[in-house]
Amino acid sequence: MLRACDADREQVVAELRERFAEGYLGQESFVGRVDAALRARWRGELARVVSDLPGPRVSPVRAAAGRLAQAGRAARRWLARPALPPRVLVLPPGSAGTFTIGRDAGCDLILTDMTVSRSHAGLRHELGRWLLSDAGSTNGTRLNGWRVTGPVPLRTGDKVSFGSVTFVVTDRAGARPGTP
Repeated sequence: MLRACDADREQVVAELRERFAEGYLGQESFVGRVDAALRARWRGELARVVSDLPGPRVSPVRAAAGRLAQAGRAARRWLARPALPPRVLVLPPGSAGTFTIGRDAGCDLILTDMTVSRSHAGLRHELGRWLLSDAGSTNGTRLNGWRVTGPVPLRTGDKVSFGSVTFVVTDRAGARPGTP
């Protein structure tokens, strides 16, 4: 057994003060425990004085700051992840009518992502250009970051998003995003 020194006693008394301020100890219990701590000769005796008390309470402000810091670390990890190359959406050659896009097996372009509606969007060839329109999807269709609310023309190099699935538009098969 180790002998208690004055620094050990002061540390236990400081802990008793904190628990008293937090409401874990009544006045009589606090005074009795401080007296026992000051009379303790061994560290084991000091340990028994505070053994039944809970650990320090974390303030709501400190707890919120900890959660905020944890969220910041998670966001930095998410932002540092390697970016996936965008998928390529090749516009159909010629002037063949309309194409449907969605999760449903009856669509011309089937996207299995759960953020894509069963019938999400459509492509229509009109007056020598392709028009993109949203079919009332839940998560929306976006063209270059803007939500599509009516038919909009598509051009090579445009970014089209169906829910969280993003494509770069091209008119040539085998083309990669960013190539002329």
